[in-house]
Amino acid sequence: MKMTVLTLFPEMFTGVFDTSILGQAQKKGVVTFDVVNFRDYTTDRHNRVDDYPYGGGGGMVLTPQPLFDAVEAHKGENSRPRVILMCPQGEKYDQQKAEELAQEEHLIFLCGHYEGYDERIREHLVTDEISIGDFVLTGGELGAMVVADSVTRLLPGALGNKMSAITDSHSTGLLEHPHYTRPATYRGMEVPDVLLSGHHERIERWRREESLRRTFTRRPDLLDKITLTDEDRVFIEALRNKER
Repeated sequence: MKMTVLTLFPEMFTGVFDTSILGQAQKKGVVTFDVVNFRDYTTDRHNRVDDYPYGGGGGMVLTPQPLFDAVEAHKGENSRPRVILMCPQGEKYDQQKAEELAQEEHLIFLCGHYEGYDERIREHLVTDEISIGDFVLTGGELGAMVVADSVTRLLPGALGNKMSAITDSHSTGLLEHPHYTRPATYRGMEVPDVLLSGHHERIERWRREESLRRTFTRRPDLLDKITLTDEDRVFIEALRNKER
């Protein structure tokens, strides 16, 4: 996959894209990151990329010309990339969206600053508008980093263990079960006996039940979005009875 980021602050991405999972994935050839300063594409003689909004109001608005030209220069002749506008008005980002974007060959992120975007950018240039939460950031850069990270870890070869992404919280629709490692006893705190038993079927059932328990306790809204087995429903009903 190729990810192109259009930003006014390309230096923000150096540490993020060059280290940890993202840096390793790039070295393996799993993904390519291209960070572009779209100010380089302005035709304004003062090198400006923003202007006052028609009708008045506070703040400055990004003009369409630099972003249109930058996208056209980087999308490729025969490419149909997903052009993603990072925006607090966008679709709220989740794991399902990450899995959808991971199927693409090329993602282009538009990271705005100032008061907002000229509406023609939104209407005629982008394919997706994404928000990482109901809050406002200084710009779209941090949001683009979040999306890039969550998508990259889903790409084949990005993680050392291919099961890691599959079993992560939200990938199954449930929150992930607890994890333990050595030593089996630490300061009087014990690892659950079932994990030391070597009985794989019992371990898998324990993990499933702990995922259900954690989801029921912390994010019960997620239970309405997944398919539960009869055994799952019996376990959840038992949890509800304990609360009564």
